Amino acid sequence: MSAIQSRIIAQCDSYSARNYHPLPIVIAEGKGVWVWDTDGRRYLDCLSAYSALNQGHRHPRIIAALTEQAGRVTLTSRAFHNDRMGPFLEKLCRVAGMDMALPMNTGVEAVETAVKLVRKWGYTVKGVHDGRAEIIVCSNNFHGRTTTAISASSEPAYRDGFGPFTPGFVKVPFGDADAIRAAVTPDTVAVLIEPIQGEGGIVIPPDGYLAEVRRICDEAQVLLALDEIQTGLGRTGHLFCYQHEAEAAPDVLIVGKALGGGVYPVSAVLASRDLLGLFQPGDHGSTFGGNPLAAAVGEAALDVILDEALADRSRTLGDHLMRQLRAINSTQVAEIRGRGLFVGVEIRPEAGPARHYCERLMDLGVLVKETREQVIRIAPPLVITTEEIDWMVAQFRAVL
Repeated sequence: MSAIQSRIIAQCDSYSARNYHPLPIVIAEGKGVWVWDTDGRRYLDCLSAYSALNQGHRHPRIIAALTEQAGRVTLTSRAFHNDRMGPFLEKLCRVAGMDMALPMNTGVEAVETAVKLVRKWGYTVKGVHDGRAEIIVCSNNFHGRTTTAISASSEPAYRDGFGPFTPGFVKVPFGDADAIRAAVTPDTVAVLIEPIQGEGGIVIPPDGYLAEVRRICDEAQVLLALDEIQTGLGRTGHLFCYQHEAEAAPDVLIVGKALGGGVYPVSAVLASRDLLGLFQPGDHGSTFGGNPLAAAVGEAALDVILDEALADRSRTLGDHLMRQLRAINSTQVAEIRGRGLFVGVEIRPEAGPARHYCERLMDLGVLVKETREQVIRIAPPLVITTEEIDWMVAQFRAVL
Protein backbone atom coordinates (compact mmCIF):
# COMPACT_ATOMS: atom_id res chain seq x y z
CA MET A 1 0.00 0.00 0.00
CA SER A 2 1.33 3.43 -0.94
CA ALA A 3 1.83 6.30 1.47
CA ILE A 4 -1.08 8.16 -0.17
CA GLN A 5 -3.49 5.29 0.40
CA SER A 6 -2.24 4.77 3.96
CA ARG A 7 -2.80 8.45 4.72
CA ILE A 8 -6.34 8.45 3.29
CA ILE A 9 -7.31 5.27 5.15
CA ALA A 10 -5.88 6.68 8.39
CA GLN A 11 -7.88 9.86 7.83
CA CYS A 12 -11.09 7.86 7.39
CA ASP A 13 -10.34 5.77 10.47
CA SER A 14 -9.81 8.96 12.47
CA TYR A 15 -12.89 10.87 11.37
CA SER A 16 -15.42 8.23 10.33
CA ALA A 17 -17.32 5.87 12.59
CA ARG A 18 -16.00 2.37 11.89
CA ASN A 19 -19.31 0.80 10.97
CA TYR A 20 -17.79 -0.94 7.94
CA HIS A 21 -14.76 -3.19 7.42
CA PRO A 22 -13.61 -2.22 3.93
CA LEU A 23 -10.76 -3.82 2.07
CA PRO A 24 -7.57 -1.73 2.23
CA ILE A 25 -7.95 0.00 -1.13
CA VAL A 26 -8.71 3.63 -1.99
CA ILE A 27 -10.66 3.94 -5.24
CA ALA A 28 -10.26 7.17 -7.16
CA GLU A 29 -11.90 6.49 -10.53
CA GLY A 30 -14.32 4.07 -12.18
CA LYS A 31 -15.58 3.29 -15.66
CA GLY A 32 -17.70 0.36 -16.78
CA VAL A 33 -16.58 -2.71 -14.83
CA TRP A 34 -13.18 -1.30 -13.87
CA VAL A 35 -11.97 0.97 -11.06
CA TRP A 36 -8.59 2.55 -10.40
CA ASP A 37 -6.98 3.27 -7.03
CA THR A 38 -5.09 6.44 -6.10
CA ASP A 39 -1.88 4.87 -7.41
CA GLY A 40 -3.42 4.24 -10.82
CA ARG A 41 -3.71 0.47 -10.45
CA ARG A 42 -6.72 -1.10 -12.17
CA TYR A 43 -9.18 -3.56 -10.57
CA LEU A 44 -12.19 -5.50 -11.86
CA ASP A 45 -15.17 -4.51 -9.71
CA CYS A 46 -17.02 -7.73 -8.92
CA LEU A 47 -19.19 -6.30 -6.13
CA SER A 48 -21.03 -3.48 -7.98
CA ALA A 49 -21.64 -1.60 -4.71
CA TYR A 50 -23.88 -4.48 -3.59
CA SER A 51 -25.80 -4.47 -6.93
CA ALA A 52 -26.18 -0.69 -7.15
CA LEU A 53 -23.95 -0.62 -10.25
CA ASN A 54 -25.73 -3.11 -12.49
CA GLN A 55 -25.22 -0.68 -15.39
CA GLY A 56 -21.52 -0.23 -14.59
CA HIS A 57 -19.61 2.78 -13.31
CA ARG A 58 -20.53 6.12 -14.87
CA HIS A 59 -22.70 4.79 -17.67
CA PRO A 60 -22.70 7.62 -20.27
CA ARG A 61 -26.51 7.75 -20.62
CA ILE A 62 -27.04 7.93 -16.86
CA ILE A 63 -24.33 10.55 -16.38
CA ALA A 64 -25.85 12.59 -19.22
CA ALA A 65 -29.29 12.46 -17.57
CA LEU A 66 -27.76 13.46 -14.23
CA THR A 67 -25.85 16.44 -15.58
CA GLU A 68 -28.67 17.64 -17.85
CA GLN A 69 -31.16 17.62 -14.98
CA ALA A 70 -28.63 19.18 -12.59
CA GLY A 71 -28.53 22.12 -14.97
CA ARG A 72 -32.28 22.65 -14.67
CA VAL A 73 -33.64 21.89 -11.19
CA THR A 74 -32.60 19.29 -8.61
CA LEU A 75 -35.06 19.53 -5.71
CA THR A 76 -38.56 20.83 -5.19
CA SER A 77 -39.71 18.68 -2.25
CA ARG A 78 -43.13 17.08 -2.48
CA ALA A 79 -44.71 20.40 -1.53
CA PHE A 80 -44.82 21.04 -5.29
CA HIS A 81 -45.01 18.92 -8.42
CA ASN A 82 -42.01 18.54 -10.69
CA ASP A 83 -41.90 17.58 -14.37
CA ARG A 84 -39.77 14.43 -13.93
CA MET A 85 -41.39 12.30 -11.24
CA GLY A 86 -44.57 11.43 -13.14
CA PRO A 87 -42.85 10.11 -16.29
CA PHE A 88 -40.34 8.17 -14.18
CA LEU A 89 -42.98 6.49 -12.03
CA GLU A 90 -45.15 5.65 -15.04
CA LYS A 91 -42.20 3.90 -16.68
CA LEU A 92 -41.27 2.09 -13.46
CA CYS A 93 -44.84 0.89 -12.94
CA ARG A 94 -45.16 -0.32 -16.53
CA VAL A 95 -41.86 -2.19 -16.30
CA ALA A 96 -42.83 -3.79 -12.99
CA GLY A 97 -46.47 -4.47 -13.90
CA MET A 98 -47.77 -2.47 -10.96
CA ASP A 99 -50.34 0.33 -10.70
CA MET A 100 -48.56 2.81 -8.46
CA ALA A 101 -45.19 3.55 -6.89
CA LEU A 102 -44.02 5.58 -3.93
CA PRO A 103 -40.49 6.92 -4.52
CA MET A 104 -37.96 7.07 -1.70
CA ASN A 105 -34.17 7.34 -1.51
CA THR A 106 -32.39 4.44 0.13
CA GLY A 107 -33.38 0.80 0.14
CA VAL A 108 -34.11 0.66 3.83
CA GLU A 109 -36.42 3.69 3.50
CA ALA A 110 -38.38 1.68 0.98
CA VAL A 111 -38.50 -1.27 3.38
CA GLU A 112 -39.80 1.00 6.15
CA THR A 113 -42.40 2.34 3.71
CA ALA A 114 -43.53 -1.18 2.86
CA VAL A 115 -43.82 -2.08 6.55
CA LYS A 116 -46.06 0.93 7.14
CA LEU A 117 -48.11 0.12 4.03
CA VAL A 118 -48.86 -3.50 4.92
CA ARG A 119 -49.71 -2.54 8.50
CA LYS A 120 -52.05 0.18 7.25
CA TRP A 121 -53.74 -2.40 5.02
CA GLY A 122 -54.02 -4.83 7.91
CA TYR A 123 -55.83 -2.35 10.11
CA THR A 124 -58.04 -0.65 7.52
CA VAL A 125 -58.85 -3.54 5.18
CA LYS A 126 -58.24 -6.86 6.90
CA GLY A 127 -59.57 -5.63 10.23
CA VAL A 128 -56.65 -6.50 12.51
CA HIS A 129 -57.01 -4.84 15.90
CA ASP A 130 -54.86 -1.74 16.30
CA GLY A 131 -51.29 -2.44 17.45
CA ARG A 132 -51.45 -6.21 16.81
CA ALA A 133 -50.31 -6.51 13.17
CA GLU A 134 -47.69 -9.19 12.55
CA ILE A 135 -45.28 -9.52 9.63
CA ILE A 136 -43.62 -12.87 8.96
CA VAL A 137 -39.93 -12.58 8.03
CA CYS A 138 -37.15 -15.10 7.53
CA SER A 139 -34.14 -15.76 9.70
CA ASN A 140 -30.79 -14.77 8.17
CA ASN A 141 -32.50 -11.91 6.31
CA PHE A 142 -31.15 -8.48 5.53
CA HIS A 143 -33.60 -5.62 5.02
CA GLY A 144 -31.35 -2.79 6.20
CA ARG A 145 -30.09 -1.38 9.47
CA THR A 146 -32.74 1.01 10.78
CA THR A 147 -34.25 0.12 14.14
CA THR A 148 -37.30 -1.43 12.48
CA ALA A 149 -35.20 -3.35 9.93
CA ILE A 150 -32.92 -4.87 12.57
CA SER A 151 -36.00 -5.73 14.62
CA ALA A 152 -36.91 -8.07 11.76
CA SER A 153 -33.39 -9.52 11.71
CA SER A 154 -31.99 -12.60 13.43
CA GLU A 155 -28.33 -11.54 13.04
CA PRO A 156 -26.79 -10.70 16.44
CA ALA A 157 -24.25 -8.31 14.93
CA TYR A 158 -27.08 -6.11 13.64
CA ARG A 159 -29.00 -6.15 16.92
CA ASP A 160 -26.55 -6.18 19.83
CA GLY A 161 -26.71 -2.93 21.77
CA PHE A 162 -29.58 -1.40 19.78
CA GLY A 163 -32.74 -2.47 21.60
CA PRO A 164 -35.55 -2.08 22.48
CA PHE A 165 -36.82 -3.34 19.15
CA THR A 166 -39.90 -2.72 17.06
CA PRO A 167 -42.45 -5.45 17.82
CA GLY A 168 -44.61 -7.27 15.32
CA PHE A 169 -42.13 -9.50 13.45
CA VAL A 170 -42.36 -13.29 13.47
CA LYS A 171 -39.24 -15.12 12.25
CA VAL A 172 -39.27 -18.45 10.42
CA PRO A 173 -36.54 -20.40 8.58
CA PHE A 174 -35.82 -19.24 5.03
CA GLY A 175 -36.91 -21.60 2.29
CA ASP A 176 -39.47 -23.40 4.44
CA ALA A 177 -42.96 -22.67 3.14
CA ASP A 178 -44.56 -24.94 5.72
CA ALA A 179 -43.02 -22.81 8.48
CA ILE A 180 -44.68 -19.75 6.99
CA ARG A 181 -48.01 -21.56 6.79
CA ALA A 182 -47.72 -22.57 10.47
CA ALA A 183 -46.79 -19.03 11.54
CA VAL A 184 -49.83 -17.33 9.99
CA THR A 185 -52.38 -16.07 12.53
CA PRO A 186 -55.45 -13.83 12.23
CA ASP A 187 -53.09 -10.92 13.02
CA THR A 188 -50.70 -11.66 10.15
CA VAL A 189 -50.76 -8.86 7.59
CA ALA A 190 -47.80 -9.76 5.37
CA VAL A 191 -44.89 -12.02 4.58
CA LEU A 192 -41.73 -10.01 3.85
CA ILE A 193 -38.89 -11.94 2.20
CA GLU A 194 -35.94 -11.66 -0.17
CA PRO A 195 -36.19 -13.99 -3.19
CA ILE A 196 -32.49 -14.75 -2.63
CA GLN A 197 -30.75 -13.79 0.59
CA GLY A 198 -27.81 -11.73 -0.62
CA GLU A 199 -26.23 -10.45 2.57
CA GLY A 200 -27.10 -13.79 4.12
CA GLY A 201 -24.63 -15.53 1.83
CA ILE A 202 -26.36 -15.84 -1.59
CA VAL A 203 -28.84 -18.34 -0.12
CA ILE A 204 -31.26 -19.65 -2.74
CA PRO A 205 -34.55 -21.23 -1.61
CA PRO A 206 -35.89 -24.50 -3.05
CA ASP A 207 -37.57 -24.40 -6.44
CA GLY A 208 -41.23 -23.48 -6.11
CA TYR A 209 -40.78 -21.78 -2.74
CA LEU A 210 -41.97 -18.32 -3.77
CA ALA A 211 -44.96 -19.69 -5.66
CA GLU A 212 -45.96 -21.74 -2.62
CA VAL A 213 -45.61 -18.71 -0.35
CA ARG A 214 -47.80 -16.80 -2.80
CA ARG A 215 -50.48 -19.51 -2.48
CA ILE A 216 -50.25 -19.45 1.31
CA CYS A 217 -50.71 -15.68 1.34
CA ASP A 218 -53.73 -15.90 -0.95
CA GLU A 219 -55.37 -18.59 1.17
CA ALA A 220 -54.79 -16.70 4.42
CA GLN A 221 -55.61 -13.18 3.14
CA VAL A 222 -52.06 -12.03 3.74
CA LEU A 223 -49.93 -9.71 1.57
CA LEU A 224 -46.69 -10.90 -0.03
CA ALA A 225 -43.95 -8.25 0.03
CA LEU A 226 -40.71 -8.99 -1.81
CA ASP A 227 -37.49 -7.14 -1.08
CA GLU A 228 -35.79 -7.02 -4.50
CA ILE A 229 -33.38 -4.23 -3.62
CA GLN A 230 -30.35 -6.42 -4.39
CA THR A 231 -31.93 -9.09 -6.60
CA GLY A 232 -34.04 -6.85 -8.82
CA LEU A 233 -33.43 -4.93 -12.05
CA GLY A 234 -31.66 -7.70 -13.92
CA ARG A 235 -29.23 -9.00 -11.34
CA THR A 236 -30.37 -12.65 -11.32
CA GLY A 237 -31.19 -13.14 -15.01
CA HIS A 238 -34.73 -11.80 -15.01
CA LEU A 239 -35.82 -8.21 -14.53
CA PHE A 240 -37.04 -9.30 -11.09
CA CYS A 241 -35.91 -12.41 -9.30
CA TYR A 242 -39.42 -13.63 -8.50
CA GLN A 243 -39.96 -14.07 -12.25
CA HIS A 244 -37.89 -17.25 -12.12
CA GLU A 245 -41.09 -18.85 -10.81
CA ALA A 246 -44.55 -18.78 -12.34
CA GLU A 247 -47.32 -17.36 -10.17
CA ALA A 248 -45.01 -15.77 -7.60
CA ALA A 249 -45.85 -12.11 -8.22
CA PRO A 250 -45.92 -10.02 -5.03
CA ASP A 251 -48.51 -7.60 -3.74
CA VAL A 252 -45.71 -5.22 -2.71
CA LEU A 253 -42.42 -4.93 -4.60
CA ILE A 254 -39.46 -3.11 -3.03
CA VAL A 255 -36.69 -1.86 -5.33
CA GLY A 256 -33.61 0.31 -4.97
CA LYS A 257 -29.83 0.23 -5.54
CA ALA A 258 -29.56 -0.20 -9.35
CA LEU A 259 -32.59 2.06 -9.76
CA GLY A 260 -30.16 4.92 -9.09
CA GLY A 261 -27.74 3.78 -11.79
CA GLY A 262 -24.82 3.92 -9.38
CA VAL A 263 -24.87 7.72 -9.21
CA TYR A 264 -27.78 8.71 -6.95
CA PRO A 265 -29.89 7.00 -4.25
CA VAL A 266 -33.28 6.05 -5.70
CA SER A 267 -35.71 3.49 -4.28
CA ALA A 268 -39.41 2.79 -4.50
CA VAL A 269 -42.29 0.68 -3.23
CA LEU A 270 -44.67 -0.59 -5.91
CA ALA A 271 -48.15 -2.02 -5.38
CA SER A 272 -51.73 -1.92 -6.63
CA ARG A 273 -53.81 1.23 -6.63
CA ASP A 274 -55.96 -0.24 -3.86
CA LEU A 275 -52.92 -0.73 -1.64
CA LEU A 276 -50.90 2.44 -2.19
CA GLY A 277 -54.17 4.37 -2.35
CA LEU A 278 -54.47 3.76 1.39
CA PHE A 279 -51.81 6.41 2.04
CA GLN A 280 -53.29 9.86 2.56
CA PRO A 281 -51.44 13.21 2.74
CA GLY A 282 -49.39 13.26 5.91
CA ASP A 283 -49.25 9.47 6.32
CA HIS A 284 -45.75 9.18 4.90
CA GLY A 285 -43.21 11.34 3.14
CA SER A 286 -39.67 12.21 2.17
CA THR A 287 -38.20 15.60 1.29
CA PHE A 288 -35.91 14.07 -1.32
CA GLY A 289 -38.14 11.18 -2.40
CA GLY A 290 -39.16 11.62 -6.04
CA ASN A 291 -37.00 14.71 -6.54
CA PRO A 292 -36.42 15.66 -10.19
CA LEU A 293 -32.74 14.69 -10.16
CA ALA A 294 -33.56 11.24 -8.78
CA ALA A 295 -36.40 10.81 -11.26
CA ALA A 296 -34.21 11.72 -14.23
CA VAL A 297 -31.51 9.31 -13.07
CA GLY A 298 -34.01 6.56 -12.30
CA GLU A 299 -35.63 6.80 -15.72
CA ALA A 300 -32.25 6.66 -17.46
CA ALA A 301 -31.18 3.74 -15.27
CA LEU A 302 -34.29 1.81 -16.31
CA ASP A 303 -33.74 2.65 -19.97
CA VAL A 304 -30.20 1.27 -19.87
CA ILE A 305 -31.32 -1.98 -18.23
CA LEU A 306 -34.04 -2.49 -20.83
CA ASP A 307 -32.31 -1.20 -23.96
CA GLU A 308 -29.10 -3.13 -23.30
CA ALA A 309 -30.98 -6.30 -22.26
CA LEU A 310 -28.95 -6.51 -19.06
CA ALA A 311 -31.20 -9.17 -17.52
CA ASP A 312 -30.54 -11.45 -20.49
CA ARG A 313 -26.81 -10.74 -20.24
CA SER A 314 -26.90 -11.61 -16.56
CA ARG A 315 -28.58 -14.94 -17.25
CA THR A 316 -26.19 -15.95 -20.05
CA LEU A 317 -22.99 -14.70 -18.44
CA GLY A 318 -24.06 -16.01 -15.03
CA ASP A 319 -24.38 -19.51 -16.42
CA HIS A 320 -20.91 -19.16 -17.96
CA LEU A 321 -19.44 -17.88 -14.69
CA MET A 322 -20.92 -20.74 -12.66
CA ARG A 323 -19.55 -23.34 -15.09
CA GLN A 324 -16.10 -21.78 -15.01
CA LEU A 325 -15.98 -21.51 -11.22
CA ARG A 326 -17.17 -25.07 -10.68
CA ALA A 327 -14.52 -26.32 -13.10
CA ILE A 328 -11.85 -25.12 -10.64
CA ASN A 329 -12.94 -27.97 -8.34
CA SER A 330 -11.06 -26.64 -5.29
CA THR A 331 -11.06 -28.61 -2.04
CA GLN A 332 -11.26 -25.29 -0.19
CA VAL A 333 -14.75 -24.61 -1.59
CA ALA A 334 -17.83 -26.03 0.13
CA GLU A 335 -20.34 -24.84 -2.46
CA ILE A 336 -20.78 -22.51 -5.41
CA ARG A 337 -24.32 -21.23 -5.79
CA GLY A 338 -26.03 -18.41 -7.60
CA ARG A 339 -28.51 -17.16 -10.13
CA GLY A 340 -27.48 -14.87 -12.96
CA LEU A 341 -24.55 -12.69 -11.96
CA PHE A 342 -25.34 -13.09 -8.27
CA VAL A 343 -22.97 -15.80 -7.09
CA GLY A 344 -21.63 -16.99 -3.76
CA VAL A 345 -18.48 -19.07 -3.27
CA GLU A 346 -18.65 -20.66 0.17
CA ILE A 347 -15.26 -21.43 1.71
CA ARG A 348 -14.98 -24.42 4.03
CA PRO A 349 -14.45 -23.30 7.66
CA GLU A 350 -11.25 -25.32 7.93
CA ALA A 351 -9.87 -23.40 4.91
CA GLY A 352 -10.07 -20.10 6.78
CA PRO A 353 -12.38 -17.10 6.53
CA ALA A 354 -13.52 -15.69 3.19
CA ARG A 355 -11.92 -12.34 4.04
CA HIS A 356 -8.46 -13.82 3.45
CA TYR A 357 -9.44 -14.88 -0.07
CA CYS A 358 -10.95 -11.46 -0.83
CA GLU A 359 -7.70 -9.79 0.18
CA ARG A 360 -5.66 -12.13 -2.02
CA LEU A 361 -8.00 -11.51 -4.96
CA MET A 362 -7.62 -7.76 -4.41
CA ASP A 363 -3.84 -8.20 -4.73
CA LEU A 364 -4.50 -9.83 -8.12
CA GLY A 365 -6.82 -7.05 -9.30
CA VAL A 366 -10.27 -8.48 -8.49
CA LEU A 367 -12.57 -6.76 -5.98
CA VAL A 368 -15.04 -8.99 -4.14
CA LYS A 369 -16.26 -8.95 -0.55
CA GLU A 370 -16.99 -11.51 2.11
CA THR A 371 -20.40 -11.98 3.67
CA ARG A 372 -21.41 -14.18 6.60
CA GLU A 373 -17.72 -14.96 7.29
CA GLN A 374 -17.35 -17.85 4.84
CA VAL A 375 -18.94 -16.64 1.58
CA ILE A 376 -17.31 -14.65 -1.20
CA ARG A 377 -19.99 -12.64 -2.99
CA ILE A 378 -19.49 -12.17 -6.74
CA ALA A 379 -21.78 -9.61 -8.37
CA PRO A 380 -20.05 -7.71 -11.19
CA PRO A 381 -21.77 -5.04 -13.27
CA LEU A 382 -24.07 -6.65 -15.82
CA VAL A 383 -22.12 -4.99 -18.64
CA ILE A 384 -19.16 -7.30 -17.99
CA THR A 385 -17.90 -9.33 -20.96
CA THR A 386 -17.14 -13.05 -21.30
CA GLU A 387 -13.44 -12.25 -21.61
CA GLU A 388 -13.47 -10.25 -18.39
CA ILE A 389 -15.27 -13.08 -16.59
CA ASP A 390 -12.68 -15.56 -17.82
CA TRP A 391 -9.88 -13.33 -16.57
CA MET A 392 -11.61 -12.99 -13.20
CA VAL A 393 -12.03 -16.76 -12.92
CA ALA A 394 -8.32 -17.20 -13.68
CA GLN A 395 -7.54 -15.05 -10.63
CA PHE A 396 -9.91 -17.18 -8.54
CA ARG A 397 -8.13 -20.29 -9.75
CA ALA A 398 -4.78 -18.83 -8.72
CA VAL A 399 -6.04 -17.96 -5.23
CA LEU A 400 -8.03 -21.15 -4.56
